[in-house]
Amino acid sequence: MDALTAHLSELGHGLVTTVELTVVTTVGAMLLGIVVATLRIAPVPLLRAIGTVYVEVFQNLPLLALLVLFVFALPTIGITFPLFTSAAIVIAVYEGAYLAEAIRAGINTVGVGQAEAARAIGLTFGQSLRHVILPQGLRAVIQPIGNICIALLMNTSLAAAVGVVELTQAANNVNLVEAQPIAVFTGAGLAYMLLALIIGQVTGLLERRLAIVR
Repeated sequence: MDALTAHLSELGHGLVTTVELTVVTTVGAMLLGIVVATLRIAPVPLLRAIGTVYVEVFQNLPLLALLVLFVFALPTIGITFPLFTSAAIVIAVYEGAYLAEAIRAGINTVGVGQAEAARAIGLTFGQSLRHVILPQGLRAVIQPIGNICIALLMNTSLAAAVGVVELTQAANNVNLVEAQPIAVFTGAGLAYMLLALIIGQVTGLLERRLAIVR
């Protein structure tokens, strides 16, 4: 415990960075997920193909490899971002593929009759998606989205590999000084678990409040 209490400020800063990275990437991934899910169900074959390629590519590449490529390879051609921004972009793009599939699954739960009714009253594809289909589809998959957000939280630890001082990297720095890996990494693990429980509780509450009565 002394190893933790002596470095609370350092660990606290790492925890704050983890929370910030999680929030930023969740927002970015949700926006990307909605866009890609829309492409996946679009009536235009080219748009569906673009959405499919995006999902297939990013679901079949390791996140760590993407992080290393983005942070260390792109600067060789003159493209650079701050480390936090780089990690946020890569994780959001990566997790957006998974959220897109979850959202598409939710859209598929909406009855075909509702889409047909929306078209019958003159709504365009975009209007029916925005006002009828997407709101119901998102409500149907709140818990799966929450599970992906928990996985996203855990994946932020990989940002340590490219130099972002989030919770995992902060714990590693403390361990290098104190040489007490059990205490240090157990404490970090408990912090991750607490954050995951909070996400689970929030999504569970949202699911109950926004449940669709059929």
